[in-house]
Amino acid sequence: MMIPFPGTISSLSCPLLAYEMCNAGAVIHSHGMESCLVTMISPFSKEFRITHMEMIKGIQGHGYHDELVVPIIENTAHEGELTDSFTVVIRTYPKATAVLVRNHGVYVWGDSWISAKTQAECYHYLFDAAIKLHQLGLDWSTPYHGPIRNVNGSCGCGGNVSKILKAGALSSDCVVEPSQRCILLDIGGTTTPISFVFNVLFPYATDNVVKHLATTYDSAETQDDINLLRSQIQSDLEQGVAGAVPFHPDCMGKELVIASLAANVEAMTRADRKVTALKQLQGHIWRTGYQSNELMGVLFNDVPEALERWQASGIKVYIYSSGSREAQQLLFGNSNFGDLRKYFCGFFDTTVGRKIESCSYVEILRTVGVDRPADLLFVTHAFHEAVAARAAGLQVIISIRPGNQPLPENHGFRTIESLLEL
Repeated sequence: MMIPFPGTISSLSCPLLAYEMCNAGAVIHSHGMESCLVTMISPFSKEFRITHMEMIKGIQGHGYHDELVVPIIENTAHEGELTDSFTVVIRTYPKATAVLVRNHGVYVWGDSWISAKTQAECYHYLFDAAIKLHQLGLDWSTPYHGPIRNVNGSCGCGGNVSKILKAGALSSDCVVEPSQRCILLDIGGTTTPISFVFNVLFPYATDNVVKHLATTYDSAETQDDINLLRSQIQSDLEQGVAGAVPFHPDCMGKELVIASLAANVEAMTRADRKVTALKQLQGHIWRTGYQSNELMGVLFNDVPEALERWQASGIKVYIYSSGSREAQQLLFGNSNFGDLRKYFCGFFDTTVGRKIESCSYVEILRTVGVDRPADLLFVTHAFHEAVAARAAGLQVIISIRPGNQPLPENHGFRTIESLLEL
């Protein structure tokens, strides 16, 4: 159903900036009531955030389990005066396809008029949903959409709280606001045994890489994987990385191309390379394994209870792993405890940067919207990752699990053996 838009496709300065800075093919400017009201709910907020709503899938680059972030800029007396703040948020939010103007409306763009129209309809649906959830005293920015909590820990549900509690959303005791509002989790060695990663997932990918490439060779997804691998291999060859072998050109035939790529994949896997080209392909191979029930994600016994506790406390939980975002969602969506994706607000992989670089955590802080780095707690098994995260200002705890590498003496980090200790 198409939502009516009081605005029009405009030729004003902000749309022109979207065309130039975002390579937009079409821009829609709407004065729809929902886009105005949603900016008034939190009059000082610089962002609109929502997660775990079906229509998020209609926004470019987003899925149901992702957190959608729309920047908000302040209105001005004349629309042409919006350009400076519009430029700033476009640079700050490179993945955005919309900008809200407080008490004014919204700009939405896409690579075609169809994309812009589809996304505009989805944005207005989500704005309307947020308004209705707010009226019910429910928090649209958390995965479970439970009662809104005030800063003192009380439920900001007004007269609706009894109805919500009767529905079984929470226990009757409101949980005190935690010191950390967000938790960022590693996977291997933190939520999942290292042995599962190295003894099950990695061998499955290397054993099936030739079959996967041969079966899906002509698909756009696999061609993208191949191009990314070739770029990585070329870089490895130029830098003299051990195990890198020249790849065959297409003219040599599909079989030889696949054989050369598989040899590089095996070498990268053996060296535990944390490169996007490898992780993206592995994720696509694992997807087949999960779909065929040949794979099942393995989690430590304390993980489900910890996730449930944090959700009930209003804590947002994110994942940051070297594995691709798809691989992360596959593991938690097909785990030995069932589908646990409902507990997560978002997933980060090496596209935000390497886990041993502090700038990666700065990018995550910006994306999550945490102003004080210390309000984000990172739990990892890896010492070097812990050092990088602490350098970015995060609170850091190291997970001690069976099979994890021993830590240096006097490492200076708090350690836990179970997530239930948090």
